[in-house]
Amino acid sequence: QVQLVESGGGLVQPGGSLRLSCAASGTIGLFWLMAWYRQGPGQQRELVASIKSGDNTDYADSVKGRFTISRENGKNTVYLQMNSLKPEDTAVYYCKMTAYNSYWGKGTQVTVSS
Repeated sequence: QVQLVESGGGLVQPGGSLRLSCAASGTIGLFWLMAWYRQGPGQQRELVASIKSGDNTDYADSVKGRFTISRENGKNTVYLQMNSLKPEDTAVYYCKMTAYNSYWGKGTQVTVSS
């Protein structure tokens, strides 16, 4: 059974940084698409960043220049480096990985507050 586990969330002050990690277990082969989503209070889940095989990346306009998505070569592990965090980045962050099917993690809370 495939399981995704996120880590690295927490409380950070505005302007600070966090690095999220997501690792998959129970898999055979590599996922071709990995992504981070987030869902803020009272908001719909939105795509934050994605990375495909070949390291093609895409970002939401709201995080361009501040967040960086990366993946570990040969492993089903994806990272999200978040810099210059703002209060509006506060959300539960979920990773999603896609091969023939898509799988979601349970999420990790990121709170940006002074």
